[in-house]
Amino acid sequence: MSHLIGEFDCKLDTKGRMVLPAALKRQMPEVEQSGLVINRGFEKHLVVYPRGEWDKITARLAKLNQYVARNRKFIRDFTRGATELTLDSAGRVLLPKSLLEYAGIEADIVLSCQFNKIEVWSKDAYNQLWEDDEDDDFAALAEEVMGGNLAAEEDE
Repeated sequence: MSHLIGEFDCKLDTKGRMVLPAALKRQMPEVEQSGLVINRGFEKHLVVYPRGEWDKITARLAKLNQYVARNRKFIRDFTRGATELTLDSAGRVLLPKSLLEYAGIEADIVLSCQFNKIEVWSKDAYNQLWEDDEDDDFAALAEEVMGGNLAAEEDE
């Protein structure tokens, strides 16, 4: 799978269903057969994975030593609320009510693609991310995060 790209404003209907944007659906042709998985994000948002990507992540989790308490806690926390999503005939997915409540999502949402996953934010919370951003010098952040020898490594 190539990396997902885009940012999409969407609305949930009264039943908590979302129409998967056509531009996003085109990037994931396997979704109609294999489905999606949604779960809690690290912040107060949700994360949607194409099923194949979810399977890769859980395969890595399965390799963690289950006799280590922190590993068990992380696995439990990471997979808490994970739910399979399938597209209905109208191209909609039903988002679980418990996950919507966790993320504070009511109707207006933003889908933000992040490589192999899609973050699902309430529109207000997503906009607040940028308002609260203390590190507003993007060039300095880019240098800090990406400025090492990354370019030299890519040329090799």
